[in-house]
Amino acid sequence: MRSKIILGAVLALTVTTSAHTGAKADELVEFFVVGEGIPEYLSGVAGDPVKGKATAIGRKKGNCLACHRMPVPEEEAHGEIGPDLAGVGSRMTEAAMRLRLVDPKIVNPSTMMPAFYRVDGLHRVAKKFQGKPMLNAQDVEDVVAYLKTLKDN
Repeated sequence: MRSKIILGAVLALTVTTSAHTGAKADELVEFFVVGEGIPEYLSGVAGDPVKGKATAIGRKKGNCLACHRMPVPEEEAHGEIGPDLAGVGSRMTEAAMRLRLVDPKIVNPSTMMPAFYRVDGLHRVAKKFQGKPMLNAQDVEDVVAYLKTLKDN
């Protein structure tokens, strides 16, 4: 998989997605980074915030609660390593959230946050994730859709 980072004022790019290429759910699709975000849906369609919440708080898939506090009082043991995600939908663009899920090291090379949509250049990868991303393209879109709902009051 290749990713292309575009900095500056370049705005119009085409993204190849699984919807167009027939890629399997755990195969990576090409994406483009524009500024500090990925402006196009990885899967070709918007995510489902209900599925995104389930993925984000699920301990076997997204597991965001391991590092982040979230406005999910029904779940215990929120992490405190990463920033609080309450209000993240008011603070970040959809494109910026997508990039941080895909590969946060593009924005912050020293971050502890794992890349959820990357397979190369990783260390100490669990066997079940070797050669495939932790989240597929639609999972990323679902989590982004959920995070967008977390607005400040």
